[in-house]
Amino acid sequence: MSVADLKAEWQRLFRADAPNNSRPFLELRLAYRIQELAYGGPPRETVRLLDALADELQGKPGRKAMLRESRMPVAGTRLVREWNGVEHTVTVLRDGFEWEGRKYKSLSAIARAIAGTRWNGWRFFGLREIKRGER
Repeated sequence: MSVADLKAEWQRLFRADAPNNSRPFLELRLAYRIQELAYGGPPRETVRLLDALADELQGKPGRKAMLRESRMPVAGTRLVREWNGVEHTVTVLRDGFEWEGRKYKSLSAIARAIAGTRWNGWRFFGLREIKRGER
């Protein structure tokens, strides 16, 4: 396809003029748009998270609650911790944690219930923050 053909395809798919004449840009964006139309776009939750991250990057306040803790395991993950010879299993939920049939907002609350003293819940369950470049 020529650049003129790509721009015509852009006009057809986006109903707007192509923003530039860069062949690689047009090819990549058109390929994404074709997939987006065929399979649907990203889930609403992903779009909202990306918007929140963009707001944070631009210094706009207000949507930090949507940003997920970088150490947070995927929902459904089970965290196992042995304390004083007893094994404790915590299930990660989308909006908190479950331990012994009760829902908690933080791992620290569960760690305190288990140990009887204040603990950093992330540390208690052996989760550490992932630094940039470690992934």
